[in-house]
Amino acid sequence: MNQFFMNEKSDLVNEAIEGALIGTPFHNLSKLEVDTDIRVVVRNDWDKSKVALISGGGSGHEPAHAGFVGKGMLTAAVCGDIFASPSVDAVLTAIINVTGDAGCLLIVKNYTGDRLNFGLAAEKAIQLGYQVEMVMVKDDISLPDNPQPRGIAGTVLVHKIAGYAAEQGLPLHQVTALANQAIADTNSIGLAFATCHIPGEARDERLDAGHSELGMGIHGEPGVSILKTQNSREIVAIVAEKLQENLPEDKKVVLLCNNLGGFSALEMAVLTREVLASPLGDQVSHLVGPATMVSALDMKGFSLSTLLLDADRENALQAPVEAFGWQPLVKLQPLQPQPAEKAAQQRHFSPSANAPTGRIVATVCETLIALESELNKLDARVGDGDTGSTFAAGARKILKLLQQNSLPLNQPEQLLTLVGEQLAVVMGGSSGVLMSIMFTSAGQKLEQGEPLSQALQYGLQRMKHYGGAQPGDRTMIDALEPALNALAAGNDLAAAAAAASAGADATAQMTVTRAGRSSYLNQQSLHGVKDPGAYAVAQVFAGLSQG
Repeated sequence: MNQFFMNEKSDLVNEAIEGALIGTPFHNLSKLEVDTDIRVVVRNDWDKSKVALISGGGSGHEPAHAGFVGKGMLTAAVCGDIFASPSVDAVLTAIINVTGDAGCLLIVKNYTGDRLNFGLAAEKAIQLGYQVEMVMVKDDISLPDNPQPRGIAGTVLVHKIAGYAAEQGLPLHQVTALANQAIADTNSIGLAFATCHIPGEARDERLDAGHSELGMGIHGEPGVSILKTQNSREIVAIVAEKLQENLPEDKKVVLLCNNLGGFSALEMAVLTREVLASPLGDQVSHLVGPATMVSALDMKGFSLSTLLLDADRENALQAPVEAFGWQPLVKLQPLQPQPAEKAAQQRHFSPSANAPTGRIVATVCETLIALESELNKLDARVGDGDTGSTFAAGARKILKLLQQNSLPLNQPEQLLTLVGEQLAVVMGGSSGVLMSIMFTSAGQKLEQGEPLSQALQYGLQRMKHYGGAQPGDRTMIDALEPALNALAAGNDLAAAAAAASAGADATAQMTVTRAGRSSYLNQQSLHGVKDPGAYAVAQVFAGLSQG
C-alpha cells in the first residue's frame, strides 16, 4: 500500500519544486526552462559578477537543496530524482547558466553518483572555458573505517561559509579554500528509529521495536551498530561522545541539530536540551536549529553536526541570507527563569454555623452518595459507568467538611466558592470542572449582591458557555435549567423538583446528543434511557423538596 502524498510518482519531484518556489518568502527563485528531466533551481536576482555556488543531489532531502539557494548561500541547486544523483547534463546546464568570469564552485556530498556526475560536468565546463572548482563534503563520522565518509547535514554549514565568502566578492580560489577548511572542521553523526518510506514502496522495517540504528545513512543505508534503546538520554550520551572525540578540547563549536524528517518538534526540542546538557554542550557556543535542514524523506531520526568556530566563521554564519531553508545562528545564553507568583489553589474561609443551610448541604450530599450504584448502572448503558462514583466522590468530600464544621455555612457566597474549589479537586473528568465552574461563578455573583436564584442561574450560564451543552443536548442541564428557572420565577422547591423531574424524563426520549460520552452512541442505545446527570439533579431536587 502506498502511504505517500502524491499524484503520479513520475511528477513528484517537479511538482514539489514548483510548490517550494511558490512558497519562498523572498520570491527570488526560478527553475531553468530546459526540459522536464533537468531540474535546476536558480537565483533570479543573480548577475554573474561573483563566484557562483552550485550544489545538489538526489531529491528527498528537503529543504536541501533548493532551500539553500538565495543571496548569501547557493546560486543554484541541481535536483535529481528521489535519492538519485542529477545527470551530468543537468549539472552542466546549471554551470553554464550561472557562471560568469568569477567562476563557479561545486559543493558536492561524497556519494559515488554525485562525485562522478558533478565531476564530469566540471571537466566538460572547464573544457568549454569556465573556471570550475569542486569540493566534497565528508562530514559523517559514524563509520570510522570508511575510506569515503559520506556527506550529510554538515553540508549546509559549508554552504553558508562558502556563500558568505562568495557574497563578499572573494575570488574562486579563496572561496574554495574556505569551503575546504570548513569541510575539514565539520563532523556529523546520525541516528534513526526507523528508515524512510520511499514513494511507491513499502517501508523497510529492519529495526525491532525499541531499537535504534547509529549512523543510518540519509538514503536508509545501514549504520554502524544497533542500539537496544530509544531513550533520549542514553542515545545522546553515545552520539555526543563520538562527536566530542573528534573535537579539540579547547575549541568552541556551532551545533546543528537536524531533523531527518520524522521527528516531531517536541522530540527535536528534547534532543537539543539533552545535547546541550551533555559534556559536548560545554563546547557549544552557538546553535543552528533544531530544524529540518537535510532530511531523508520521513526517516524517524536526527543528525548532529559540529563546526569549529572562530570569529570569521561566526560572522559568516550570522550574516543574513535570502534562502528559505536556512535557520538563523543562535548564540547560547543561560536560561533566565522569570520569577512568578503561584496562583492560590484554595481561598481560606472561616467556618460558620447556619442550621438550615447545613441541612440543605447534607441532603444534597447524602442523596448523591445514596445514588452512587444506581447512577453507575444507568451510566453504564450510555457512558463509561462512573457518573455515580464521580458525583459521590464530590458529595463525600463536602459532607466530610460539613461534619467537621469546616464550612462557612453563614456566608453563602463563600460556601459556593469553597464547594466549587473542592469539586474541581475531587471529582474526576469534565463533570467536576463543570460543577466547579457553576458554583464558583454563582459565588462571585452572590458577592456582588445578586439573589441566590439569579446567582445560580448565572453559574449555569457559565457552565453552558464553557461546556458547550444546551437544553436538549441530553445532559444534566436538561434538568438543572428548568429547576433553576422555577426558583428564579419565585416558585418553591416542590415546583423546582417537578421541573427537574420533567426535564430528566425528557432526556429518555432524546435520541440525538451533542455533548458528553453519549454523543458517540447511536439512537437505539439512547432510547428510553435517562441521562444520568439529569436524573441525579432531579433526585437532588426531589430530596430537597421533601426536607
